Amino acid sequence: MPRPGFSPLYQLDFENPILEIERQIDAIEERPDAERYEAELRQLNQTREGLLRKIYENLTPWQTVRIARHPLRPQTSDYVQMLCRDFCELHGDRTFGDDPAILTGFARIGSMKCMFIGHHKGRTVAEKVSAHFGCAHPEGYRKAMLKMKLAEKLGLPIVTLVDTPGAYPGIGSEQRGQAQAIAVNLMEMSRLRTPIVSVVIGEGGSGGALGIAVADRVGMLEHAWYSVISPEGCAAILWKEANEDTNNRAAECLALTAKRNLENGLVDGVIAEPLGGAHRDPRKSADSLQTWIVDRLRELSRVNPETLVRQRFEKFRKMGAFRDELATTAQ
Repeated sequence: MPRPGFSPLYQLDFENPILEIERQIDAIEERPDAERYEAELRQLNQTREGLLRKIYENLTPWQTVRIARHPLRPQTSDYVQMLCRDFCELHGDRTFGDDPAILTGFARIGSMKCMFIGHHKGRTVAEKVSAHFGCAHPEGYRKAMLKMKLAEKLGLPIVTLVDTPGAYPGIGSEQRGQAQAIAVNLMEMSRLRTPIVSVVIGEGGSGGALGIAVADRVGMLEHAWYSVISPEGCAAILWKEANEDTNNRAAECLALTAKRNLENGLVDGVIAEPLGGAHRDPRKSADSLQTWIVDRLRELSRVNPETLVRQRFEKFRKMGAFRDELATTAQ
């Protein structure tokens, strides 16, 4: 039986030492006399845990991106099953159609009723193609905003999960107003009179991510990434090609990890993942995510709507502030 979090089609090279130890553990456990090797198994498991801790505490930004893209990493649809009770999915934007790349619906997380919205990437080939690998069209963002306004009308808080490499860049999406749809979401989310909590659970790429992430509290899972562009896109622009070297350099320059985003004031919290990433223990990751979301919702429920809107505006308005030291010195 495959070990949790293991995908034969997606193996991370920096995990090779761990995979070798896991193969030894599996070989012993499959023996009919495995109980005779209990001490050896215990030692191998301790070595495995130590290696996992050492590797995951010293990840490079590019390695973090690769973990965020792991095919077994929990997606929005997985968290719906693990977090949400009484989930009632809602469809359509009342303008063009329904975009499967955005999942929306009423839900209950812990004791909190909310409007739940998130990017949907898909697991099977058919799902991935249908959802464009989590890249939403304009109707997806309009669908999300329609449900957010419904939540505001009903006095429900909004919870969004971000997991997209970016908005869909095709001709059809541009013809239907992709840039405008995202811009409208940024404007409208900034003034919704209801609490908004957003978490980047995997990939947080550019405006495609920000289109549902203008929130009172923004969190990131420990091994997620959040940036204005993907490392490959950045590398292709700056160095005219995307390869292992340029991707590494771009990922470092973009400051896209959860730790760097927290340091730069772009997110409000980092949610710890199980040792070795969320794909190794989705249930534990879901429990941590639920605790963070419920705590933030309870905190925000005590703030009146006018204050919420003002603080949300001020929060995003101060991002990107800088001082021109040369101009100051010259004066």
